[in-house]
Formats: sequence, C-alpha cells, structure tokens
Amino acid sequence: METLVRTARDVFATSGVEAPMREIAEKAGVGVGTIYRNFPQRSDLIAAVFRSEVDACADAAASLAAAFPPGEALDRWMQRYVDFIVAKRGLAAALHSGDPAFEALPAYFDSRFEPALQRLLDAAVTAGEIRPDANPYDLLRAVASLCMPSSNGDPSAARRLVALLVDGLRYRAAGPERAASLRHKPD
Repeated sequence: METLVRTARDVFATSGVEAPMREIAEKAGVGVGTIYRNFPQRSDLIAAVFRSEVDACADAAASLAAAFPPGEALDRWMQRYVDFIVAKRGLAAALHSGDPAFEALPAYFDSRFEPALQRLLDAAVTAGEIRPDANPYDLLRAVASLCMPSSNGDPSAARRLVALLVDGLRYRAAGPERAASLRHKPD
C-alpha cells in the first residue's frame, strides 16, 4: 500500500489528481484492481497521499530538532512547510471539493503540524532565540497565506517572505543568557 501512495503522490505531482488510475497502477507495477481494493474511491487515494505528505513534513520537525540548534531547526522546518504548501496546490481543489472523504483532513493537518511546530517553538524560546508569544496555529496559517502568490509552483517568493516572518520572531527574543537565567530562576 505504501508503494501505491508513493506512486500516486508522484503521478499527482506531474499529472494532477485526475490522472488515470491505470497510469498509477502501471507505474506502481500492479493492476488497477489492486488500487481499488486498497482505495475504493479516488478520494480515498488522494486522502492517503495527503496524510502521507503531512506525516513526512510533521516528522521532519523532530529530525531537524535533533540535527540543528533550535532557531535553525525552526527556520529549516518553516521552509520545509513552505515546500509542503506549494507542492500541495494541486491537491487543494480536491481537498476543498466538499467530498466527505476529505472532511477529517483539516483536523488531521492541525493534529500533526501544531504539536510539531510547538516543540520547535518551545525549544527556540528556551534557547532565547525567538520571542515567547509565537503561536503555532497563527504561524501555520501565516505561512499558508504567504504561499498563496506561489501558485506557479515556484516557492522562491514564499521562501523569502517566510524567512522574514521567522526573522520577525527573533524580535524581542530573550537571548541565550536571559533565557538561561529565566530557566534557573527559583519559583
């Protein structure tokens, strides 16, 4: 099933979500019946692709946090999120089509992205690298809004705008020394 989802993702990226199931089946090396046994409706396959992409982006937060200092991990994840938003433009119409198969996806999106971003924010605040009043809900929506002009699939403008947004989070940051003193302050 993972191969089908990965193959569908690639086909959707090049041919759109209305690509023939036969094309997906051929590229996955299976019959069309295999797709329909696992995903009875096209919308089921689209939802599975979307969930897979959400999971990959959300999971990247932990990997980045382990590999980079908190501020840099946050910055890199925000850019990863830009890539996610820009790449999902093709899925957006399907996701907002009113199809009941997609009703649970916004809640899934929030349940995966908000905690991932919150952990990155908490680490950056603790390190004194960003201001303490950053909110994951607001930031996720701000980045999505900044990506709107990138409808041509070129994320460069959105990347620049998100870099400015992240730089803005550094305004009124406590700084590492102040953050350390706040952590060690007795109650």
